[in-house]
Amino acid sequence: MHNTPAKAIAFNPDLLPLPADGERARVGFERWRTALSETGLASSAAALEAERPLRRLLEVIFADSPFLTSCAIGDPHFSCDMLTRGPDHMIEAVLAPLRNPPPRDETFDSLSRRLRIAKRRVALITAIADITAIWPLEKVTDTLSSFAALALDSACAHLLRTSAQKGAFALANEDDPVRGSGLIVLGMGKLGGRELNYSSDIDIIVLFDRERIHSENPDGLQKAFVRLTRNLVRLLDEHTAHGYVFRTDLRLRPDPGSTPLAISALAAETYYESIGQNWERAAMIKARPVAGDIEAGEAFLLHLKPFIWRKSLDFAAIEDIRSIKRQINAHKGGDKITLFGHNLKLGRGGIREIEFFAQTQQLIWGGREAGVRVRATVGAIFALVAHGRVARHSADTLVEAYRFLRRLEHRLQMIDDKQTHSLPETPDDMDKIARFMGYGDTAEFIARVLATLRAVEEIYASLFEESPALSSGGDFGGNLVFTGSESDPETLATLEGMGYAKTKTVDATVRGWHHGRYRATRSTRARELLTELMPSILGALAHTPDPDAAFVRFDAFLANLPSGVQLFSLFHSNPQLLEFIAEIMGTSPRLASYLSRKVSVLDSVLSHDFFAPPLEPDDLAKDLDNALLEALDLQDTLDVTRRWAKEKKFQIGVQSLRATITTEDAQKALTNIAETLIRALQSRLEDIFAERHGRLAGGALCVVAFGKLGGREKTPTSDLDLIFIYDVDAGVERSDGAHPLPPSLYYARLCQRLINALNVQTGEGKLYEIDMRLRPSGNDGPIASTLEGFLSYQKEQAWTWEHMALTRARPLSGPHALRDRVATGVRDILARERDPDKLVADVAHMRARMDKKHHTASIWNLKYLRGGLIDVEFITQYLQLRHAHAYPDILSPTTATALERIAAHALIAQPDAKTLLAALALWQNLQSMIRLGLTPRERDAKDMTIPKALAKRLCALAGVKSLAHLETLIRDTARDVMAIYHVMVTQPAQHVGGAQDTGAPSAPPPSPP
Repeated sequence: MHNTPAKAIAFNPDLLPLPADGERARVGFERWRTALSETGLASSAAALEAERPLRRLLEVIFADSPFLTSCAIGDPHFSCDMLTRGPDHMIEAVLAPLRNPPPRDETFDSLSRRLRIAKRRVALITAIADITAIWPLEKVTDTLSSFAALALDSACAHLLRTSAQKGAFALANEDDPVRGSGLIVLGMGKLGGRELNYSSDIDIIVLFDRERIHSENPDGLQKAFVRLTRNLVRLLDEHTAHGYVFRTDLRLRPDPGSTPLAISALAAETYYESIGQNWERAAMIKARPVAGDIEAGEAFLLHLKPFIWRKSLDFAAIEDIRSIKRQINAHKGGDKITLFGHNLKLGRGGIREIEFFAQTQQLIWGGREAGVRVRATVGAIFALVAHGRVARHSADTLVEAYRFLRRLEHRLQMIDDKQTHSLPETPDDMDKIARFMGYGDTAEFIARVLATLRAVEEIYASLFEESPALSSGGDFGGNLVFTGSESDPETLATLEGMGYAKTKTVDATVRGWHHGRYRATRSTRARELLTELMPSILGALAHTPDPDAAFVRFDAFLANLPSGVQLFSLFHSNPQLLEFIAEIMGTSPRLASYLSRKVSVLDSVLSHDFFAPPLEPDDLAKDLDNALLEALDLQDTLDVTRRWAKEKKFQIGVQSLRATITTEDAQKALTNIAETLIRALQSRLEDIFAERHGRLAGGALCVVAFGKLGGREKTPTSDLDLIFIYDVDAGVERSDGAHPLPPSLYYARLCQRLINALNVQTGEGKLYEIDMRLRPSGNDGPIASTLEGFLSYQKEQAWTWEHMALTRARPLSGPHALRDRVATGVRDILARERDPDKLVADVAHMRARMDKKHHTASIWNLKYLRGGLIDVEFITQYLQLRHAHAYPDILSPTTATALERIAAHALIAQPDAKTLLAALALWQNLQSMIRLGLTPRERDAKDMTIPKALAKRLCALAGVKSLAHLETLIRDTARDVMAIYHVMVTQPAQHVGGAQDTGAPSAPPPSPP
């Protein structure tokens, strides 16, 4: 280095930008002079400043870029050389040492320091070459890309040598470790296209080709190359006292959320050939081996050619490619672009739209026209022109815009070496960047930027113009882009505008869908349909009261689907079905969970009568009979009944959610479904059973329902409380079949088969849980009882609680004569006069025991809550048993009907009756909807969480405005019910000797079920 420059670099000073901050320039010159003086270059400083063009250049650097100022002042000898010898000479001086492998004795730290110094020098060279317009844009980006490739290669060589020394594998070439190493480093994006940004990160994919690697421990290669990759990132990315080399991004590798940092070439090939997406094909257009074993990298890309460049594309594939473009919501002549803070890369009219314009068309035409297979964006656009795929004037406009936006992007990044793509947020900073771009008039600069963005947007919007809009919920506007390796800021903003709070979670989840992590999204066709549907799916879920919760349930729904093509096709052809699904996801976690397991029920939604009123019992029976025509054997019968029941129960659930039927209507409909199934299965099983065992003379079987089924109050999840009563002619000892059985065994086995038919798990699920504990002697009693035995037990041995349960008994099936005899016998038992003191004491004692066992502090446990459903039922059943001997018409298995009749006979004060009936309606409404809406786990959670949409439905049922009001109503109603209970039960029980056990049998009765 000479003390005075021999000759200053030549450039046109008229092309220099303008200094934006005079004070900063003054301070910069002072620091510059001091730095050169301290290193013996004072005369060089004076000589350089004497050159007017160089002084102007330094003034721009010091005024406009703190980063370039630090690069120049921090390395004064190099800076002086740069200003005299020029960028072409100096870049060769920096890059030449990197073209050779690092010395064998070079340490990690020394290589780290050497690369970081080189990076700062390359930054200064390219910045000066750009600012002075000595180099065109393409030379600037190519130089940055070349340095990145050489830095990667040097790092790989060092790390390969280190790994080999530790025994991970043997090097094919000790002098040149990367040659024949099997290590593949693919440069992606701008690095692959030789278009690297001034302060860009580098997108790479690291692979290893097992067939090219010599190792005595082949099973350990995965770990070895993951470790090497981690160190590669550290060597380039880590910030030290000397800065950093490149921020390094590995997220463009196959499915980055579930794969290691480095994967085998074979695994990558398998991924791309099986579940690679069209956007990954687009990304691979720019892929280039930049470091490591270049020959292996070229071979890998050669294998991928059929994936990247498909010679024939069906309509669905073309539509998927088009949808990549249409995910960006460009509008011809659209809304005003907000300039301040506008993202030049990802925003409207930005660099990405230009890149996508080229890549989407390359994907379509590149399979048949090899000439358009060009990595660089500008080259690709002109290649498309040459092949008649893009109009020349459009290409010229896009290329001019691309070069302008890239120059502007570089100037923004030069200021502080930040990876920014956004225009300033303030007018003052906008003035500064305008001057750094060479504009003395900020308004002129702004006009140029806006004109450029609008020109790009206009051309981009016209691409695939004939394709339909990529959404049915396009009213949200904005971008919905889930391609590439990083989240799109405008997509996150769009999601937030749609109502999603956890936008990054939504974004990451959708990316997982596109990577084929679920069975439903593993096929190419499924992912193509999903891409097309994404705006509609997100829009539909956004219309629910809690979009994030609905989205989580939709994700669970998708995760459980065995396949996706059929359902996605249904969504595509029936948009209303997607809106319907979103409604379910938003309102009912239970139905959402059910749907994910039984997606076939969606077929019924498309039927014309799905939203029609529920069928009456006779029509329901005919409908089931028609469905059973396809059943060839018992197994078919079990499967058909389950499919039929699923559809019917799902239909009732949806109509309840939509409030097209009342809770009472839903309870009756669910009761009718259960009764229809019991009758149909009983009839068929009796015939099948008779084929082997014959029949019994005068034999008949009656299924008797208790509980909610008996009271026609069935909820979506209540089990079936059943007992079986049979009768035969006197003197009949056995059946008349080939394998005769005595009556008791005959009906025990027949009833067991009926129980199994109702609750056995088949491939289509189960129908119901069956509870038999109300039969005589409970679980210790026979499965089926004779009519005489049942009535005798009820008259002579039954506990009071069993008679309370008997008030809900209702014969469901069997010959009418037997059903009538059962009903008459039950009625006679219930109408017997009872000791009122013993009765009230037994009732109070039983409720106390039940509360001890099932006590709850949750107001949402409406069954066991004190003042809840059990207390209303206990009061009603007590009054029926207390007064039925005088007023037998008060006997009804339906609680509301019994209460109304009790009130009609003035057996309860009218205000109390009104309170109890209102409470009963409230409890049944809420309980049915909660059981419909929440899964058992959600209902049993310590702090039960109610989704917003379900809370809204519950409030509507209760006639209140908010959940807080509903909670107050529940507490007030329960308090009112308990006040009546205390007056009618607790206090009389205490009066006759206490509510603990006074008047009860000497041995404690069994606990009621």
